[in-house]
Amino acid sequence: MSGARSYHAGLAAEDQVAQFYSRSGRDVCARRWRGSAGEIDLIARDGVEVIFIEVKQSSTHALAAEHLTPRQMARIYASASEFLAGEPQGQMTESRFDVALVNSAGQIEILENAFAA
Repeated sequence: MSGARSYHAGLAAEDQVAQFYSRSGRDVCARRWRGSAGEIDLIARDGVEVIFIEVKQSSTHALAAEHLTPRQMARIYASASEFLAGEPQGQMTESRFDVALVNSAGQIEILENAFAA
């Protein structure tokens, strides 16, 4: 896939995932939030819990999952820590890391609390 097509497919996947979270009653409060360590695709709130969401798009969910590297996970953790520093409870804020896999048919698979494994 060309760079531009890949970029736009990624944006479309993020939009789909944001709509999915919104429809399930979770407020998407940030898109492409950028901290000094890097970017977090989506940040949502479910009551007091903050959900950091990494969106991966590929032809299949399995291939999309393979695109998440340990280096990316470390970057997301660091950025999330920076985001939480601005919350009233700081690092004690209830939070989790989801990975949203989007295949070429636009089907979404959410791996809740994916970084805990």
